[in-house]
Amino acid sequence: MDSGPDLRTDALLAATAMGVYLLVMLGVTTEMTAALDACAGQLLCAPAAAGWGAAGVVMGHRLLAVAVGLVGAVTAVRVWGASVRLRTRVAVALAAVTYPLQALAGLGIAAGVSTTVIAAVHLAGGLGIFTLLALALAWRLETTTAGAQLPDDAPTASADASPQTRVGMYLSLMKPRLMWLLSLVAGAGMFLATTTGARVTLATAVGTLLGGVLAIGAAGTFNHILERDVDRRMRRTADRPLAADAIGVRRASAFGGLLTVAALTSFWTVRPVVALLGAVAIVFYAVIYTLVLKPNTVQNTVLGGAAGALPAVIGWVAVTGEVGMGALALATVIFLWTPAHFYNLALAYRSDYERGGFPMLSVIRGATTTRKHILWYLTATFIATVLLAVETGLGVGFGLAAVAAGALFLGFVILLHHRSETPAAIRSFHASNAYLGVVLVSIILETAV
Repeated sequence: MDSGPDLRTDALLAATAMGVYLLVMLGVTTEMTAALDACAGQLLCAPAAAGWGAAGVVMGHRLLAVAVGLVGAVTAVRVWGASVRLRTRVAVALAAVTYPLQALAGLGIAAGVSTTVIAAVHLAGGLGIFTLLALALAWRLETTTAGAQLPDDAPTASADASPQTRVGMYLSLMKPRLMWLLSLVAGAGMFLATTTGARVTLATAVGTLLGGVLAIGAAGTFNHILERDVDRRMRRTADRPLAADAIGVRRASAFGGLLTVAALTSFWTVRPVVALLGAVAIVFYAVIYTLVLKPNTVQNTVLGGAAGALPAVIGWVAVTGEVGMGALALATVIFLWTPAHFYNLALAYRSDYERGGFPMLSVIRGATTTRKHILWYLTATFIATVLLAVETGLGVGFGLAAVAAGALFLGFVILLHHRSETPAAIRSFHASNAYLGVVLVSIILETAV
């Protein structure tokens, strides 16, 4: 049986996991540069032979591997000395046993005997160790904080600020809070496409982003229309324009239709296939997610992640004219991030969603399971981010930014387990936004420079 809440042990486990993740990300992104080639065959890479930059990157990675190994040993001893369940011990023990083998593979690569198979095994081993440590952390947090529940007095303020003017009401129908992040997803998709040799023109960028903003507005408007009766039952949404009868359904429908036409027209000026994808995105969110998934399945948030992932594909296709593996890799990151992001909001507004009749995970399976799933999906997001770097050749700057932002997000998730209060869920929700924002901006900077 696990001991009671112990933030120090949890923090040590998290630090070890993120240390391994940093090693994996640096290893992947370093391999994309000339640094590894400059130090080929040298266990101790000399600046005189490879240059200070290459030697610093490679030797920094190797010294970090030693430091993470030492921290991992301390973590294994502490976990085995604590009163924890067998599965937690086994996961940590497997990670501890695998780490030296992983180090030997790294030494082989450093000695110049690397092959494609060894490199693939080395990457898989690193991701496997990270996954084992993340599982150990998730299992420990689940059992030590299982009794903690979020209070029912969730915030009552609406997610959309109460509009004071007619223009403000129509703007709120467009869900402007979604626009900046989804536009950033499309922008990252466009710039990521330049890794194929394609070029982002001003006309392509303007047409795609304008179409994206209008499409988000259209989908949001139709969502307001279709959920107006449910919104009246939820304190968080009761003051939305249609729920409060401030705007009629006919006018809102006309507004949504106008936005749809304008969005598809803007997309069409880029490429007809982009307009087709834009139409799919609007229909998926406004109809499939709103009417089919959200009110009928506990997996609504997971499956609904496809709506947020589509802008990545749209941005890529706008530049290249076709769907590529890079687009799918970025879309996978967004898809997996969505539950880790939204489940925080589902925790904070659990009572509200219950009043609305939505089968959210926090309503059906409780706070403990929801917190566990946040960590699971965050782990999957981290792994998908590594594979994105492998597929597209993103560099060290991207890797460092992704690890730093990921560590921040993970820290707030751990605090959510220990404090289990609505403010902690809201903070974790904002941390998830910050994480994705940093990842997307780093993609743009990495590919635009």
